[in-house]
Parts: sequence; structure tokens; C-alpha cells
Amino acid sequence: MIQQFTQSQTKALFRLVYEEPAFDRVFYGKDRRERLLTIAWNRGETQQVTIDNVEYPFPSNTILCLMVNEAFHFEDPRSIVAWQFNREFYCIVNHDKEVSCVGFLFYGSAQKMFIRLTGPDQEKIASLMQVFVDELEMKDHIQGEMLQVMLKRLIIIVTRLAKEQYINEDELPGEKLDTIRRYNFLVEQNFRRQHQVKFYAEQLNKSPKTLSNLFALYNHKSPLAIIQERIIQEARRLLVYTDKTAKEIAYYLGFEDAGHFSKFFKKQTGQSPSDFKKSSVNGTAPEPVGK
Repeated sequence: MIQQFTQSQTKALFRLVYEEPAFDRVFYGKDRRERLLTIAWNRGETQQVTIDNVEYPFPSNTILCLMVNEAFHFEDPRSIVAWQFNREFYCIVNHDKEVSCVGFLFYGSAQKMFIRLTGPDQEKIASLMQVFVDELEMKDHIQGEMLQVMLKRLIIIVTRLAKEQYINEDELPGEKLDTIRRYNFLVEQNFRRQHQVKFYAEQLNKSPKTLSNLFALYNHKSPLAIIQERIIQEARRLLVYTDKTAKEIAYYLGFEDAGHFSKFFKKQTGQSPSDFKKSSVNGTAPEPVGK
């Protein structure tokens, strides 16, 4: 089932998906026009989720947050409850302060976060889901505002759980975590043209060394690795889901020379772009970036 709220004047879109047998997303394809963030809850048994042609185990009763441009497919979509929304409905950047670092769910980590729900957490999310169902059946002038309030509550709950499970507040207090989140967000906005840490450090009024030390506290990946992995992630998407040539992808990702891009891609993945594309067509799933 898909229940949806739209507002033609602002182009706001909110969607609740549950018990839907064909729920997936292909950004560089049928879903290109819908720029939706997704919060997905697996309320069934452990299953596989494929994100950008990479398989991950999706444990039972965990929540996974997915970016606008990520293609995904669930082994058992009927067991998935998903909240989807665009920035016109709820902008996570503009509302960052009031929801206590909401951007952390989407920009705060370079790894996939599978956020565990305990029994009480499951009951809380299930109750909130039912309120969403009821509200989406109402059609009045305050429906959009009510849905925004409930979405904010959902995001706050999931953000708190994610921080508890993935962040050591003693080692990484709020100010440092915010710098990491802002860095990841800047990379997401600029990685196609800005490949050097210096650019991002200047935007954050930090030195590259300070950023390196900060990331070492968090996930042991360097700031440069974050940029390089994001470039490779996008290159893989384009090779798998589009007909762009390696040369076209190279220029799209800010490489002046296609040969330089090919060498960079092979160094990061162990395969040339053409070999990677062939292996994907043949059904050989690539390893997650940075594994």
C-alpha cells in the first residue's frame, strides 16, 4: 500500500509505503524525477537489501536511511515500512537545529547504519506508523502540517537511537560530530568538482590536519578517503544504471582526463571501468565501497 500527500503549489511530497510487493527505487531510471529521502524499517525477518548493486544484510527490526540518489531493492519488500519525503516537504538542512542534528541520519556517517529497535522502540515506531496511516486518510487544510510534525518526531527518535548505537559522546561530543556531518554534507554537494580536502577544510574554517584527527576518532577513514569513496560510489552507479561511457563519466565527475579517471577507478576498485561494467551486467555484485 502507498499513501501519499502532495501539494502542487510547493511540490511537496510525502509518502508512506507498507505491505507493498514491488517497492524499490532506481534513481538513474524510472525514479529520476522523485528526489526522495527514505527511512526504511524492516519489521520482518532478516533479509538482503541491495543498494547501488551492492548487497547488505538488513537485520530484523532495524531502520535504514537511504539517500535521494541511491538505488535500492529489498528481498522481501512486503516486510518494509518506508517513509519517503522530498526537501519541499521537509528540508533536513533548514530544520537541522530543531531536530538535533537530523542530518546525521543521512550525512553523519560514511558507513551504512542499521539502527536496532528494541521491543519498546518497535512499539513506539509501530504506534507512530498507525498515526501516519490515520492522518493520511484525513483530507483537510492542516494535513500537511500534521504530517510534518509526525515526521519530525520520527526523525528525532531514529536520530537518538543512531547516536546511541554509533557514536561515543565522550570521544565525539556534539560540536565535533556536527563538523563531521557538515563535512559529509559538503562532500555530497561538491564531490563532482572538488576532489581535495583543502577545499572542504576552508569551508569549515578548519585545517586539513584537524579534520584528519577528527575523523580518526570517529571511523578511522581519512577525509580524503571520504571524497574518493563518494566519487567511486557515483561512478559505479553511472556505470551500472546508465549508458554513459567511461569518458563521459570522467568529465561528469570532474576529471579533465579520461585516462586519469580510469587509473583512479582501477586503483580504488581493482577493476577498470569497462571490466566493472561487464561484471555488473553478468550479475557479479561488487563489494561495498571502502570494505
